[in-house]
Amino acid sequence: MNALYLMLLLVSLAGTVVVDLRHRLFLGRDPLRAAIVLGIGVAFLLLWDAAGIALGIFFRGENPYSTGVLLAPELPLEEPLFLLFLCQLTMTLACGIQRALDHRRSPR
Repeated sequence: MNALYLMLLLVSLAGTVVVDLRHRLFLGRDPLRAAIVLGIGVAFLLLWDAAGIALGIFFRGENPYSTGVLLAPELPLEEPLFLLFLCQLTMTLACGIQRALDHRRSPR
Protein backbone atom coordinates (compact mmCIF):
# COMPACT_ATOMS: atom_id res chain seq x y z
CA MET A 1 0.00 0.00 0.00
CA ASN A 2 1.43 3.32 -1.12
CA ALA A 3 0.05 6.80 -0.62
CA LEU A 4 2.25 8.76 -3.03
CA TYR A 5 -0.62 9.70 -5.36
CA LEU A 6 -2.81 10.72 -2.40
CA MET A 7 -0.04 12.88 -0.95
CA LEU A 8 0.63 14.54 -4.31
CA LEU A 9 -3.07 15.28 -4.70
CA LEU A 10 -3.14 16.88 -1.25
CA VAL A 11 -0.07 19.00 -2.01
CA SER A 12 -1.51 20.06 -5.37
CA LEU A 13 -4.87 20.93 -3.84
CA ALA A 14 -3.15 22.91 -1.09
CA GLY A 15 -1.13 24.80 -3.70
CA THR A 16 -4.21 25.82 -5.68
CA VAL A 17 -6.00 26.87 -2.49
CA VAL A 18 -3.01 28.99 -1.40
CA VAL A 19 -2.91 30.78 -4.78
CA ASP A 20 -6.69 31.21 -4.67
CA LEU A 21 -6.69 32.67 -1.16
CA ARG A 22 -3.65 34.86 -1.80
CA HIS A 23 -5.29 36.52 -4.80
CA ARG A 24 -8.88 36.25 -3.53
CA LEU A 25 -10.05 34.54 -6.68
CA PHE A 26 -12.69 31.98 -5.71
CA LEU A 27 -12.58 30.65 -2.14
CA GLY A 28 -10.93 33.87 -1.05
CA ARG A 29 -13.68 36.03 -2.51
CA ASP A 30 -16.84 34.27 -1.27
CA PRO A 31 -16.06 31.10 0.74
CA LEU A 32 -19.66 29.95 1.22
CA ARG A 33 -20.59 30.29 -2.44
CA ALA A 34 -17.31 28.65 -3.47
CA ALA A 35 -17.89 25.71 -1.11
CA ILE A 36 -21.37 25.20 -2.55
CA VAL A 37 -20.04 25.30 -6.12
CA LEU A 38 -17.24 22.86 -5.25
CA GLY A 39 -19.69 20.51 -3.53
CA ILE A 40 -22.04 20.53 -6.51
CA GLY A 41 -19.14 20.02 -8.92
CA VAL A 42 -17.69 17.08 -7.00
CA ALA A 43 -21.15 15.52 -6.52
CA PHE A 44 -21.89 15.80 -10.24
CA LEU A 45 -18.57 14.25 -11.21
CA LEU A 46 -18.99 11.43 -8.66
CA LEU A 47 -22.42 10.66 -10.16
CA TRP A 48 -20.79 10.71 -13.59
CA ASP A 49 -18.16 8.26 -12.31
CA ALA A 50 -20.86 6.04 -10.81
CA ALA A 51 -22.70 5.94 -14.13
CA GLY A 52 -19.48 5.13 -15.98
CA ILE A 53 -18.65 2.37 -13.49
CA ALA A 54 -22.17 0.92 -13.72
CA LEU A 55 -21.94 0.87 -17.53
CA GLY A 56 -18.50 -0.77 -17.41
CA ILE A 57 -16.83 2.24 -19.02
CA PHE A 58 -14.75 3.32 -16.01
CA PHE A 59 -12.60 0.96 -14.01
CA ARG A 60 -9.76 1.26 -11.55
CA GLY A 61 -6.32 0.68 -12.93
CA GLU A 62 -3.81 -1.05 -10.68
CA ASN A 63 -0.68 0.94 -9.94
CA PRO A 64 1.97 1.02 -7.22
CA TYR A 65 1.31 4.67 -6.30
CA SER A 66 -2.28 4.51 -4.98
CA THR A 67 -3.45 3.36 -1.57
CA GLY A 68 -5.56 0.53 -2.98
CA VAL A 69 -8.44 1.56 -0.70
CA LEU A 70 -11.82 1.47 -2.45
CA LEU A 71 -14.80 3.56 -1.39
CA ALA A 72 -17.02 1.50 -3.70
CA PRO A 73 -16.34 -1.05 -6.42
CA GLU A 74 -13.92 0.54 -8.91
CA LEU A 75 -13.92 3.86 -6.97
CA PRO A 76 -10.56 4.46 -5.28
CA LEU A 77 -10.10 6.66 -2.23
CA GLU A 78 -8.17 9.17 -4.31
CA GLU A 79 -10.99 9.81 -6.80
CA PRO A 80 -13.11 12.28 -4.76
CA LEU A 81 -9.96 14.19 -3.82
CA PHE A 82 -8.88 14.32 -7.46
CA LEU A 83 -12.33 15.60 -8.43
CA LEU A 84 -12.14 18.27 -5.72
CA PHE A 85 -8.70 19.30 -7.00
CA LEU A 86 -10.03 19.40 -10.56
CA CYS A 87 -12.98 21.62 -9.59
CA GLN A 88 -10.83 23.91 -7.43
CA LEU A 89 -8.19 24.28 -10.14
CA THR A 90 -10.81 24.98 -12.81
CA MET A 91 -12.53 27.66 -10.74
CA THR A 92 -9.24 29.26 -9.68
CA LEU A 93 -8.10 29.43 -13.31
CA ALA A 94 -11.47 30.72 -14.53
CA CYS A 95 -11.59 33.45 -11.88
CA GLY A 96 -7.94 34.36 -12.47
CA ILE A 97 -8.41 34.62 -16.23
CA GLN A 98 -11.56 36.70 -15.73
CA ARG A 99 -9.70 39.06 -13.42
CA ALA A 100 -6.83 39.40 -15.90
CA LEU A 101 -9.25 40.15 -18.75
CA ASP A 102 -11.15 42.69 -16.64
CA HIS A 103 -7.88 44.38 -15.69
CA ARG A 104 -6.80 44.47 -19.32
CA ARG A 105 -10.10 46.04 -20.43
CA SER A 106 -10.19 48.68 -17.70
CA PRO A 107 -9.09 52.22 -18.62
CA ARG A 108 -5.62 53.13 -17.49
